[in-house]
Amino acid sequence: MMIFEVCLRGNRQVLHTFRWQLARSSSYKASISRTKPEDHTLTETQAVPLFSRAAIGSFFQEQPVLRNPFTQDALLRAYLRRHLALQEVESDLRTFGERIVSEIDALGRQCEQNPPRLQQYEAWGRRADRVITCPAWTRMKHIAAQEGLVAAGYERRFGEWSRVYQMCKLYLYAPSAGLFSCPLAMTDGAAKVIQSLGMPVKEAFARLTTRDEKRFWTSGQWMTERMGGSDVANGTETVAWRQEDGSFRLHGFKWFTSATDADFTLTLARIADEDGNTTPGTRGVSLFCAEVWGSDGFTNGIEIQRLKDKLGTRQMPTAELLLDGTRAQLLSEEGRGVASIANMLTLTRIHNTVSAAAAMRRITQLGREYSTKRSVFGKLLKDHPLHVQTLSRMEVETRAAFLLMMEVCRLLGREETGAATEREAHLLRLLTPVAKLYSGKQAVAVVSEGLECFGGQGYIEDTGLPAMLRDAQVLSIWEGTTNVLSLDVLRSISKSSGLVLQAFFSDVEERLRSAGPAVAPAVASLSSSLHDLAKSIQTVASWKPASLQLAARDLSYSLARVYMGVLLVDHASWEGSSPADVCAALRWCEGDLCPVVSGVARDCYSAETTGMDAVVVYEGLEETM
Repeated sequence: MMIFEVCLRGNRQVLHTFRWQLARSSSYKASISRTKPEDHTLTETQAVPLFSRAAIGSFFQEQPVLRNPFTQDALLRAYLRRHLALQEVESDLRTFGERIVSEIDALGRQCEQNPPRLQQYEAWGRRADRVITCPAWTRMKHIAAQEGLVAAGYERRFGEWSRVYQMCKLYLYAPSAGLFSCPLAMTDGAAKVIQSLGMPVKEAFARLTTRDEKRFWTSGQWMTERMGGSDVANGTETVAWRQEDGSFRLHGFKWFTSATDADFTLTLARIADEDGNTTPGTRGVSLFCAEVWGSDGFTNGIEIQRLKDKLGTRQMPTAELLLDGTRAQLLSEEGRGVASIANMLTLTRIHNTVSAAAAMRRITQLGREYSTKRSVFGKLLKDHPLHVQTLSRMEVETRAAFLLMMEVCRLLGREETGAATEREAHLLRLLTPVAKLYSGKQAVAVVSEGLECFGGQGYIEDTGLPAMLRDAQVLSIWEGTTNVLSLDVLRSISKSSGLVLQAFFSDVEERLRSAGPAVAPAVASLSSSLHDLAKSIQTVASWKPASLQLAARDLSYSLARVYMGVLLVDHASWEGSSPADVCAALRWCEGDLCPVVSGVARDCYSAETTGMDAVVVYEGLEETM
């Protein structure tokens, strides 16, 4: 073997010395003229040595490649074959998947790299209050209209399955959307509210649900105020003043307004009487709608104080707004504002669940693809059993979230078309918060685990991977945190006098009775868990409210895990199921399906436990105050 040294001189005349060995091969048997020490030119017949042109070497790791997310999702395609086997649907989703790869994903990345900025004043001092977004964000709006990402839910081309079809598209779209999925969720929610209230603003509804990109509007939901958060009933301070023409002028401060660049918005306010007095509490809150822009091109009495600097979802403008005489129209009956947004919350929470399942599916797809091209310790990642085990656990979580998501979408579609039974209506009320709270937690965990599949590259911004984790974190916060939604689960049980739980148990039992023999161990586990869950619920039913609240999160998790398990078993028992479907059902049911059962057994929800929690959390606090 021959050893050579190559001198590379940079702008600073720094000498870099590298070595390489040439293998014994006829292709390397060439003489090199060394008549001058500085003449190191290789002839055409000689191999170009490593590091001859740069100091970074010749190895470059292949990056994970996004392929058509529809054709790569076996579970989605199987679900549609079972429930919505229409060539029109399959063809549209396949084509849309190609568009995601060829166009939409790059636009979403551009939205991440070019976040919105605020122009408060124009050049001559007049307030402008404009949110300036990148061209990719505008293009996303056009695509959303063209593809009917909101319209599909209202056209009802597929009857009671129209929502399933719509949410399938959003499920494919969301991970590449550059967070434009969020304005779409709020737009869908606004359209739902207008429809449920008897179409008081028909032109706005038509614009929110059109496929015409030139007429399409997006909507905001400006509910949260400084005191508010989820407690909009007591936190709403905005005042509405009645005008002679029947409209209202709004004055107040909105603390957290997503999609601030929307064309239209829903908002809550308290109507003032002639003396300026308002009614406190829920009874004083009414729902209004307003166009964001006036005919003069300036805002409709809206001053943008600042854009929020967020952990994630940076692609989407979120702002603090001062409403200073914003002209608005009353949508709900006076004092019925909170009740009027119930339908909106149902829909936006389902959108949240869709985004959570979609994030999990995208990271599992990328991780799986990367495992076929990344080699470590002498073999590909896909040949390391421990790595495949990790991917398998992520996949099982993703499948469970997907099936729960699709079931809630199915129930919504049946309710909207008048096809839902009483049991299905109760299930929708119970499962909507359950699905949202549990899938939000799942998404953060699965995406975080997924980043590890890429090693250090999972932590590098320009791969686009860290943004997935930052954006996933909002899913457990937006539209109600885990604890807030857990209390909503208790509320649904209480307000229905337990009928939602009866619907849950009867549906689970019916599905288990029709399960196939291949998933018998999973059925046994679910049956046992269901029995223990029923006993635990009977125990906690007699508790005081404080103890019930302590059990709320574990109860919600138990409902989620049991129902996910049943859906996995049900899908695995279908005649068109695959071995992977059976395996996923078995794996899911090997875990702890009912954390509330063990919590009750260990007396984790007593008053004594509350005191112990406080001791652990607040030790030493007084010393620093």
